[in-house]
Amino acid sequence: MIKRGSERILTRRNTVLMLPFMMALLVLAFQVAATSAESPAEAPKETPGLGLIAAGLAVGLSGIGAGIAIFGSTSAGMAATVERPELTTWVLIFAGLGEGLAIYGLVVAIMILGKI
Repeated sequence: MIKRGSERILTRRNTVLMLPFMMALLVLAFQVAATSAESPAEAPKETPGLGLIAAGLAVGLSGIGAGIAIFGSTSAGMAATVERPELTTWVLIFAGLGEGLAIYGLVVAIMILGKI
């Protein structure tokens, strides 16, 4: 069981870790609002608002998924490394695979922004 004090620390830590994602989402919302607020004469045929939202979601969700993958693989891997030190290389490989998820999300976002 998690004690009440450590639960508060985890909640506080999770809030601090999610703060950059929330700030990026806020900046994206302002960018979409500013883009869609332009007059129709100045705007291109298609407004890039949905493209910006898609790119932001691609990066943000893949980053969250990569964080979850890295957390799971490295915490279990370090526990296994304590018992068998020769597994350290495998732990690093699995952590690198988790980081690949974030890179794929970034590549998809770049491709989406290239189409706008």
